[in-house]
Amino acid sequence: MAASVEEPSEDIVAKSRKDRAAQKNIFGRIRLFFQQVFNELKKVSTPSRSELIKYTAVVLAFVIVMMAILGLLDWIFSMLVVWLFGGGLTG
Repeated sequence: MAASVEEPSEDIVAKSRKDRAAQKNIFGRIRLFFQQVFNELKKVSTPSRSELIKYTAVVLAFVIVMMAILGLLDWIFSMLVVWLFGGGLTG
């Protein structure tokens, strides 16, 4: 699955540079920043319900697998520390 990366076109870059040069004071720069943020937010698409459920399941499965791996490593290292400093595995 190849993700397409949208490259900025030359006219967008030129317009941005022109706007930046025209608005040097702090309020003009803040206004320009929010204009650009809102323009980028217009490009965002929300996932459908099925995509949202699928993404949530993937995240939860990943978290559960990582918890199991870290729990196992924690148990192994705690047994190793008890064995090294506590006088053996039998307690």
